[in-house]
Amino acid sequence: MADEDEQVTEKPFPGFDITKPSIARTYDYLLGGKDNFAVDRAFGDKFIKELPGSLDIPRDNRGVLIRAVRELVTNTPVRQFIDLGSGLPSSDNVHQVAQRFDPDAKVVYVDNDPIVLAHGRAMLAENENTIVIQADLREPKAIYDQVAGELIDFAQPVAIIFSATLHHVNDDEDPAGLVRFWHDRIVSGSYLFVSHFRSENDPRSQELEQVLQGSLGRGRWRTDEEIRALLGEGFTIEEPGLVPAALWRNPDAPEDLGDYQRLIAALLAIKD
Repeated sequence: MADEDEQVTEKPFPGFDITKPSIARTYDYLLGGKDNFAVDRAFGDKFIKELPGSLDIPRDNRGVLIRAVRELVTNTPVRQFIDLGSGLPSSDNVHQVAQRFDPDAKVVYVDNDPIVLAHGRAMLAENENTIVIQADLREPKAIYDQVAGELIDFAQPVAIIFSATLHHVNDDEDPAGLVRFWHDRIVSGSYLFVSHFRSENDPRSQELEQVLQGSLGRGRWRTDEEIRALLGEGFTIEEPGLVPAALWRNPDAPEDLGDYQRLIAALLAIKD
């Protein structure tokens, strides 16, 4: 089977760069998915083999996203979601969670990896309330122009999701400006969900950051203060604030966090 997998990665895939690891495909691999190539698995194995316990990060991130979407669709008026940098389909996607409680909930997935577009569109071919578009989250106007009026009504509350994506936006690419763009286009009562690599300025987070930078050439781990600063003015962070993802509104929260569980944090904020 391993040999067959390797043969698959050697075939030409139009639009797919299989010489460099993809964030979306590596995340898929770490969550046990099959939509990845040898280069993605090699990158993921650095975390699995060299940094034991680091799989807590993608698992906790998926768990907090599920809880946040469930919270929004059951306890707020939000029925529209834009998932920026959504990655490959995985267990309990945003649309699955939202539409479980309200079949009319609208979801837009956005990613710049063509394999995400291919798999997402195939999976959602018969779901009229969910679309996948190929775009770069660093170009928000292009995204807005595609979704405004087509599936998303910006006169109604919208949830903007940055699930483990803003830490892949370097400082010189103005991540706070991306948040501000969406803030200025959603109505009061809309929400912003953010999960983000969290730096405690210690050897553990520094070691992971070096692995990420060495393989992808980008990534910015931020302190709690820096993460909160990305929101700027006009958002109020809801309880319990910015906390490790494993603890965010989790009825089964661990009593003691593992070392790596401290390194992914999440928040939910409402537009004032």
